[in-house]
Amino acid sequence: MIDKVTTTALATPIHNSVPLESDMNPKPEASRKDDAASTPWWRVGMVWLVLSGPAIVVVAGITTAVIAIRGADPIVTAEEVAQRQAGNPQAYMPAMQARNHSATAGR
Repeated sequence: MIDKVTTTALATPIHNSVPLESDMNPKPEASRKDDAASTPWWRVGMVWLVLSGPAIVVVAGITTAVIAIRGADPIVTAEEVAQRQAGNPQAYMPAMQARNHSATAGR
């Protein structure tokens, strides 16, 4: 026959000092999903991380285009080149010497 002390010992839980998972998480799982679904997209940090890369590329591209358009070199026509060569035939001599020197490889 089982005595009264043994039955009460079996009836009480052994893990009284260990908190249950439901005690550690005050909100049930469904409630946490509802909170995540109700959070606006601009409050989620991952959205800004994903969107910042393409946004930086667009800004850099526009900046590059503005710099290229504003600082573009003037177009030199064939007439201007002919006028400059006629006025000073020695103007292109250093460039030609450098080209010829590199082509002959020090001969």
